[in-house]
Amino acid sequence: MPDLSHIDDRGRAAMVDVGGKDETERVARAEAFVVMAPETLAVIEDQVVPKGDVIAAARLAGIMAAKRTHELIPLCHQLNLTKVAVDLEPDTGMPGLHITTEARLRGRTGVEMEALVAASVAALTVYDMCKAMDRGMEVTGVRLLEKSGGRSGHWRRGDPPDGPGDAAEGGG
Repeated sequence: MPDLSHIDDRGRAAMVDVGGKDETERVARAEAFVVMAPETLAVIEDQVVPKGDVIAAARLAGIMAAKRTHELIPLCHQLNLTKVAVDLEPDTGMPGLHITTEARLRGRTGVEMEALVAASVAALTVYDMCKAMDRGMEVTGVRLLEKSGGRSGHWRRGDPPDGPGDAAEGGG
């Protein structure tokens, strides 16, 4: 098993010191899905959900969550994000919403967790705002799509692996 970046030599959790890393442009993209009844999707698209505009609220919740990732995930560094984008697209074939996120910065550690937290919280916001209409909704498929920057370079879901650990970079 490779060395774990967040475990010290005594087996204790430890925050990685990223002070010696070079600052690079770092970008991560993630996604999530909220599967729901067709009627629920129609109400969201028609903007008649009693709690308000679901897509606008979920977008804001995702952005706000990305900015607070360090408060939610132990050992994550507080980051000076330069961009967070959250997009929600209706998909009648699912039926539901496809959520994609992007987090960006120039720094010494990656933004994968920020992109993933944004997608997760946006999806949970959709669930919260619509649960009275559709308790059977399902949040699914939360995953990293792509990351770039830092020592490990560029990674995209579906690309052939370069070797052990190619999809992750220690330091987050």
